[in-house]
Amino acid sequence: MAKALRILHIFPSFELGGSQRRMVTYLNETKAPHTHLIHALDGCYDAADLTEHFTKANLPEGMIEKGDTVAAVRACRRLLAKVKPDLLVTYNWGSIEWVLANRWPKRAPMIHIQDGFAEDEQISEKPNRQRLRRVAYRACDRVIVPSRQLEAIARESWRIKSDKLVYVPNGIDTAKFEGEADKALLARHKLNSDHHLIGTVARLNPEKNIGRLIEAFSAIENKHPSARLVIVGDGVGMSALKMLAERICQPERVIFMGAMDTPQQIVPAFDMFALSSDTEQMPISVLEAMAAAKPVASTDVGDIKQMITPENGPFVQGREAAELATSLDTLLSDPALGKSIGTANQKKVRDQFGLQTMVDTYDQLFAANGKK
Repeated sequence: MAKALRILHIFPSFELGGSQRRMVTYLNETKAPHTHLIHALDGCYDAADLTEHFTKANLPEGMIEKGDTVAAVRACRRLLAKVKPDLLVTYNWGSIEWVLANRWPKRAPMIHIQDGFAEDEQISEKPNRQRLRRVAYRACDRVIVPSRQLEAIARESWRIKSDKLVYVPNGIDTAKFEGEADKALLARHKLNSDHHLIGTVARLNPEKNIGRLIEAFSAIENKHPSARLVIVGDGVGMSALKMLAERICQPERVIFMGAMDTPQQIVPAFDMFALSSDTEQMPISVLEAMAAAKPVASTDVGDIKQMITPENGPFVQGREAAELATSLDTLLSDPALGKSIGTANQKKVRDQFGLQTMVDTYDQLFAANGKK
């Protein structure tokens, strides 16, 4: 049996995002005996509602102030001495001070997990951050990435050696998305079997660029009177996106459902899944749509073309609303094609992106890198 470890996870935020959803899924499924302490630097623990299998780290919130890196690193180092974890796991750029704090000398073995970049690094890395990542991440025992694109960046930009760099694709419980949608939920939003649903599931943050999707839908909605755009998610952009939909789309054709803890209640009702992001790596929402046997219309970002089947490839193009509109139009015009692509997507996600494979891999990585 694996040794029970005290693992301290440092998240910039424990909001309902991709890395947080992956972690709560892991916590709900793992049988490993570890104690998981989670600390959210911004004090947001929204994702905690999805699991009971963790302990909120007893660390002061707001102590680590951005802007004074030296002071922040010193504060993190004091907190590490207090907690004494058997393994430190950090996430994304927002936890960089903790990575730097665990050096000279190390207080605990360390894994860094990088899921992508924020809005201000969509085009390229900021040079100062690139340099700091090289210094910080190369000191980690392992650097984990969920996409081949990030794997290349870690190897070439941050110069992580191959024996420390680990590609671990996201995995999901595919069976959850193979059932039927919640008919009562659909009815509350005035949706029925006569409608053809273009759906997306995303935080309504700038990098998701849901405005691009609304613009694409407005270009094809007159041609497809039965089409509805269903947006599942919440975030800072909600008000502005509602105003945009009211201005350029027909009334009641764009439905905002808000955040949902259980997207399997709605995704099976979609005729297709749409993604309009400026930046992604390996979005869990796309895997969930594939598990529900849906075709995907998307901007060409991250690993999406590698995730989907070749048949779906022509509908992952560019980064313009017009290109996305063409994909939506074609799939709405040929339902048989969409179903064929969806069936192939479902088979691929079952074969390659199952939940248990991901859970087993993280179990092995935590056990192998924790304090002996």
